[in-house]
Amino acid sequence: MEGIPAGCIKAFVQRDYSDGMTVKFEKSLPRELEGKISREQFEETIDRLNTIYREAEQLSCSSFCEGCFACLTSYIFLCCMKTHYEKKTKEGAEFLDQQNREIYRPRGILVIDPMLRGLRVLEFILLNTGDNSVTL
Repeated sequence: MEGIPAGCIKAFVQRDYSDGMTVKFEKSLPRELEGKISREQFEETIDRLNTIYREAEQLSCSSFCEGCFACLTSYIFLCCMKTHYEKKTKEGAEFLDQQNREIYRPRGILVIDPMLRGLRVLEFILLNTGDNSVTL
């Protein structure tokens, strides 16, 4: 990622596989973030993100119709319209941008969209560590 020095500390929140393969992140506050963000605020962020990804993966009549129509049009349909899943993942990215602006960046933390990490982890970068003070 551009603009982030190599010496920054990174903290990761792993996927929670207790409910199977659904996209859900653990709610345990990483040790590196203790004292920098409240547990309540951290859990609110994780809860909202988990909700967005749960909604993205829900089967509905409209998502079924999207799939059928895409198949019938040899998937050309997908070039013209965003799917429910794409809309929800964009909502997740916008939510994290808003959280970064309002909550995390003022505390020297940057949250990375988990889509950039293959939905494997939620990455937090501590920007104000030692001599590596960064403004983004």
